[in-house]
Amino acid sequence: MPDTPARAKMGHPHPVRDAGAVAEEWEELIANQGGHIERVIRSLSSGSAAARSRLAASWQRSWQKHGLDPAQTPRRAPDTVRLRERRDQLGPVLAVAAPRLNELFVMLGQCGCGVLLTDAEGVVIDSRCAAGDADVFRNWGLTPGTDWSEAAQGTNGIGTCLAERRAVTIHRDQHYLAGNIGMSCIDAPIFGPDAALVAALDVSSARADHTEGFNRLIEAMVAQVAHQIESELFRSAFSRHRILLAGTGGDAQSAALLAVDDDDVVVGATREARRLHGLELAGTIRPRPIADVLGRSGTGEGLVRAERAAVIRALTRADGNVSQAAQALGMSRATLYRRMKRLGIDDFRPGLSRI
Repeated sequence: MPDTPARAKMGHPHPVRDAGAVAEEWEELIANQGGHIERVIRSLSSGSAAARSRLAASWQRSWQKHGLDPAQTPRRAPDTVRLRERRDQLGPVLAVAAPRLNELFVMLGQCGCGVLLTDAEGVVIDSRCAAGDADVFRNWGLTPGTDWSEAAQGTNGIGTCLAERRAVTIHRDQHYLAGNIGMSCIDAPIFGPDAALVAALDVSSARADHTEGFNRLIEAMVAQVAHQIESELFRSAFSRHRILLAGTGGDAQSAALLAVDDDDVVVGATREARRLHGLELAGTIRPRPIADVLGRSGTGEGLVRAERAAVIRALTRADGNVSQAAQALGMSRATLYRRMKRLGIDDFRPGLSRI
């Protein structure tokens, strides 16, 4: 039997838990590792399991692509040498994410859960856990500097989330390495303003009484917080632009956002907005009129509406003073009067100044 965290010094997973119950859980975990290894090997030997199951496909990647043995000892030692460099590289994301990590931990910390943020390579950059759980999380490697990519740990919440670029939950014996089957990991990817994958948000627990049903209640919270971080990153990157919700369902947390300049041209889009509107999947997008992106008319009636909106904005900013509005639009007062009449806004609102 390979070495496992159960053979290391373990603290209490939760300050109020009985020590005898904790020891019993770890004994059961050790006993289950052999059966888990056999189950993984059977899946790896199957010619069709990977085609039928995303989990089995991840196990296959762990074996074939990364050359990991399900019986090998998981890597626990953090890379503290490069941790500062990684944190500096992820600085803007950390600045936005830190308050969200705090909020999520306030809600989940008393349930024996830890909250982690990793970079796009799966290395833990920041974490939150209760003082009574600190030893357990350290022994599991759920601390800054530890590599949780699939290449390092096989199938796990963080690594598989990043490899498949989607939210995932890996519950206990769904892990690839037998030494990791004592924990549950719930993850969601975080995409930057250019739709590139920049981080993963993770909630992990090593408590045996955290069932799959309990984990499903956390999944929605993790996905929501990841979307909030994405939205805030996008708004910060396009702080000088108008931000429009581009989703069809009106969900403000969907992170489907467009950045629009003063000429009503779309110059930025989140990953979800790109998917919804057929824009470039990643990188800088080709600027497009907002009317084209949203499927509205870009000529004829559309141009008339745009011109009318521009005149109304100028009049509104000038508090109805036609002379000031004309100056702002770069035309004479007489030209603006003619244009207002043509656009049907000659008597747009009571009190328009005729100065």
